[in-house]
Amino acid sequence: MSFPDRKKKAAAGAKAAGVNALLVTHLPDVRYLCGFTGSNAALVLAGSRAVLFTDGRYTAQAKAEARGTRVVIAKKPAVTAACEWLEAAKVRRCGFDAAHTTVAALDGMRKAVSGKVRRGMFQPTEPLVAAMREVKDAEEIARIRKAAALGCSLFDGMLEFLDPGMTEMAVAAELEHRARLAGAEAMSFETIVASGLRSSMPHGHATMTKLPKSGFLTLDFGVVLAGYMSDMTRTVHLGKARAGEREVYDSVLEAQEAAVAKVAPGVVTAEIDEAARSVLRRAKLAKYFSHSTGHGVGLEIHEGPRLAAKQTQKLEEGMVITIEPGVYLPGRFGVRIEDMVLVTSKGGEVLTPSVKAWIEL
Repeated sequence: MSFPDRKKKAAAGAKAAGVNALLVTHLPDVRYLCGFTGSNAALVLAGSRAVLFTDGRYTAQAKAEARGTRVVIAKKPAVTAACEWLEAAKVRRCGFDAAHTTVAALDGMRKAVSGKVRRGMFQPTEPLVAAMREVKDAEEIARIRKAAALGCSLFDGMLEFLDPGMTEMAVAAELEHRARLAGAEAMSFETIVASGLRSSMPHGHATMTKLPKSGFLTLDFGVVLAGYMSDMTRTVHLGKARAGEREVYDSVLEAQEAAVAKVAPGVVTAEIDEAARSVLRRAKLAKYFSHSTGHGVGLEIHEGPRLAAKQTQKLEEGMVITIEPGVYLPGRFGVRIEDMVLVTSKGGEVLTPSVKAWIEL
């Protein structure tokens, strides 16, 4: 979908929501609608008009990146300038994304317009642009494929680097260094490296803890290419496995593959979660699976849809989701396996095909 088509669709969504303009301040949404990648922006959609407000640091960048969008270099806060423009344009009902607007930000928006139009001017709406972003077009999918492929190559290369006694921090530094050398713009999030007892921590960020001679090592990481993110997790075992470790790993792998097999357009996301959870329930491990099964990925590492119990949203062709069940046994160890999966007309296509079978280094 082109930038003009995205803006038209967002404007139509605003109209359907009962407002005649939309104020977009969440930066990934701004980028999605017009291409601007700066750190300060407010985008106004009012009918066929699209105006981007930013500051003097981005004069050249905004004019180069903002497609089909008028650029205003504001000498005041971008949101303030956008609100003043809305009042001057005689917009009286402007929607804003309630999910990404703080109380303080809303107060500032209201103070930026005069008292006679302040009442009723700004109306909260559902996250219209975020909902649009859940289904990726061909170009977005191509970018995500490249990011996912880079993540896989990094993991495969790291297997030769890992060695008991090195620190988790050294592992994270090496992985991130290799990512940068391979062209990554950034990491998708703070790299998770959790070993030994710390592998029982779902978000065990790298520390100076040394890798054990015998125990699990979980690597959860992603890279950013052309603005789009990847996300994958692999758990490997250092040294000879102790009693019960292989059985838990095999159960998590079975749960992960069962959830992947369930992916198809029209499937309710809660059913994906249940496919993984039911396997762990049979293995008497479900109580140690303490988070949802997955989430969407794109311009942000956590997007819709959410794959969790009681979620009623249905998968659509073009969505890119993660499937990442885990088991975390306090004081012992943890295992998580995560893939990115593209929803296609035929089912689910795994975008991170690095080996998931038991690895003992």
